[in-house]
Amino acid sequence: MNLIESLNEAQRSAVLTTEGPLLILAGAGSGKTRVITYRIAYLIKEKGISPYNILAITFTNKAAREMRERVEKLLGGEARDIWIMTFHAACVRILRRDIERIGYSRNFVIYDTSDQMALLKNCIKELNLNEKMYEPAVIMSAISRAKDKMIAPEDYLDAYGDDFRNRKIKDIYSLYQEKLKKNNALDFDDIILKTIQLFKSDPEVLDYYQRRFKYIMVDEYQDTNAAQYQFIKLLSSYHRNLCVVGDDDQSIYGWRGADIRNILDFEKDFENTTVVKLEQNYRSTKQILEAANEVVSNNKGRKPKRLWTVNGDGMPITVYTAVDEHDEAEYAVTRILEGVARGNSFGSYAILYRTNAQSRVFEDVLNREGIPYRMVGGLRFYDRKEIKDIIAYLRVLQNPLDDVSLRRIVNVPKRGIGEGTLSKLEEYTVHKGISLYDAMLECGEVLSARAAKAVENFVEMMTELMAVKEVVDVTQLIEEVLEKTGYVKELEKDESEEAQSRIQNLREFLTVAQEFEAQSEDKSLQAFLENISLVTDVDELDESQDAVVLMTLHGAKGLEFDNVFIVGMEEGIFPISRAMLDEAQLEEERRLCYVGITRARKKLYITHALQRSTYGSVSYNPVSRFVEEIPEYLVEHEGYGGGSIPRSERKYIAATRKSSRDSQAYIIGQKVQHAKWGIGTVIEANESEVVVAFDSVGTKRLAVDFAPLKIVGP
Repeated sequence: MNLIESLNEAQRSAVLTTEGPLLILAGAGSGKTRVITYRIAYLIKEKGISPYNILAITFTNKAAREMRERVEKLLGGEARDIWIMTFHAACVRILRRDIERIGYSRNFVIYDTSDQMALLKNCIKELNLNEKMYEPAVIMSAISRAKDKMIAPEDYLDAYGDDFRNRKIKDIYSLYQEKLKKNNALDFDDIILKTIQLFKSDPEVLDYYQRRFKYIMVDEYQDTNAAQYQFIKLLSSYHRNLCVVGDDDQSIYGWRGADIRNILDFEKDFENTTVVKLEQNYRSTKQILEAANEVVSNNKGRKPKRLWTVNGDGMPITVYTAVDEHDEAEYAVTRILEGVARGNSFGSYAILYRTNAQSRVFEDVLNREGIPYRMVGGLRFYDRKEIKDIIAYLRVLQNPLDDVSLRRIVNVPKRGIGEGTLSKLEEYTVHKGISLYDAMLECGEVLSARAAKAVENFVEMMTELMAVKEVVDVTQLIEEVLEKTGYVKELEKDESEEAQSRIQNLREFLTVAQEFEAQSEDKSLQAFLENISLVTDVDELDESQDAVVLMTLHGAKGLEFDNVFIVGMEEGIFPISRAMLDEAQLEEERRLCYVGITRARKKLYITHALQRSTYGSVSYNPVSRFVEEIPEYLVEHEGYGGGSIPRSERKYIAATRKSSRDSQAYIIGQKVQHAKWGIGTVIEANESEVVVAFDSVGTKRLAVDFAPLKIVGP
């Protein structure tokens, strides 16, 4: 097969090893997606395997989409029957077919974080617990952690200890699961757990999928949790042709349940495993890879491997020592502007940070300079109020048992159905053991004539929309919902910019529906709701937009950029403070640093500050140990003396710099010199800002406290 000839020796070995368990240790940028897609093509073209018998699993819709596109280029129409999808999408497909065997109906809905929060608040209230003592976000995290480890409510105390608080958390967890089932809903964690439950409780279903999927491939295996591991183990136990691809050095999701032992112990779990290492990197320069290798080699819990490349040496890694976070942001933006002036695009730059809170200062400077940027991991499109409201309408039309969605939209826009009315209806649901929608159908039994009329009008409208749903496509249905509910009319009454923005978002939602219908074989409302329920932050990243990317290091995994800034590289910031006393967490932080470094193709900048204001206080943190693990021969230093200023001198340097600025007053007409932009003339000045006309770059407005200016003339 000609395509095999284009692979390197290790890649070729991975493609040709088709029988039995196979562990592919794929270093960053080593072409793992290429290997998986060529392996699929080889199985079908050379081995004669039916596409129907192949399952390829990955973690994001973006990765699954890219994999499918590549397979289609190699195979054309033959790729149609291959399951190439995320864990959750595969499990949803299995559950849509057979979930009735474990007591749910096929039109179940999938709850997102805000739906879960609403349901948990309801549980806490019903159990007469104090929400301040049992914060919904904390309880949701505890429940998710238990589900990641496949711990059911009845086993919670055995796993976490039988004390007073845990007993209450167990009660909330139990009630939460009861209400999910009553609403015919699954949360994100349940999707995989219920599939495992289905497999274990119904051998016929398990046998069908075990026999069907003769060849199973799992991407990003280092990110699997206990439930995902169990799902894969059950599916692959019949044919045993399981190929997993991953990199233990990129295992960075331990905090959300991923278990690095799944990849480290693969050879123990699956007898007669073949191991192939992909170590040739096609992405980065030699100096960037050398830095990544040197940093991650300090971890003990890893499989030995070393990235290498035939790419050029490239530029040294720049380590910038800033006086504070403002100086740090100014430096990054200056370097971006210089690069764009040389012909780089804004979209070739990414600023990566450990925590979202670090983004604000960078946003301020980018906004001031008029530089386009996009944030990944902020408020997602599907998390905006108006979008969630319309999705809630669609969910109720699909599944009237969904009390959470029904409660959200019953009085949106306002139609005279207040909290008092809802409370009476909910009491009736508990008494009768029925859903909230069913209680609305019987509202005359419990409500006053006036309140009952408002509810009856709402039910009549929803009944009409349910009838419409059966005869129109999704786009038309959304248009009908917007029209019949009066949602857009309500927004049009408000002429504020925010209301106009919401109307534009709703129009964009119609575009989402149109694109779904153009691209999907199953164009049903159920498929549409399922599709948007499984969207992640990275899936929403528009890579065609020419804008600087701001995102967390966790969010950057799987992406690459020509130029990368890793900012805030200080002890207590990165590595984060809670990891400093825990060896396992510290090793995960180091892997996160490795991921950040290997996002860069051509140029890597690392910044740290002498002092930093975080959460209302000023800290003076030493440079990150990860920076000091990069050999000096790979580094060029910029800023205040490079990266080796003793901690005792940091306060002095920062105070001296501020003192010198305080005593330096700028006067209109004065000549000043900027470290990067050269000589300029002051044209405006006050206590906080100075505006300078530079010969090289034109007019710039600078903050007096942080302007790197030197007075050179009257």
